[in-house]
Amino acid sequence: MNTKLTLTIDKKTIGKAKYYASQKGRSLSDIVECYLKAITSKEEIKEVKTSPRIKSLKGSFSVPDDFDYKKELSSGLSEKYLGK
Repeated sequence: MNTKLTLTIDKKTIGKAKYYASQKGRSLSDIVECYLKAITSKEEIKEVKTSPRIKSLKGSFSVPDDFDYKKELSSGLSEKYLGK
């Protein structure tokens, strides 16, 4: 049984959401309903089993204590996409 729901949302956000829904060939109500079902689902997230090969890599390398992951990632992406 469907029930009507009234929401108060910024006009610009509604416009963007309607456009998104039309691009996906879905109604905005359907997208909101699916989202609400997803966040209220009581199903537990299934544990992903790690393969033995991946487990064997654990501890195979170490990084310095002062290693800045975000800085290295940014540097690598800049080099890849901007040639810097």
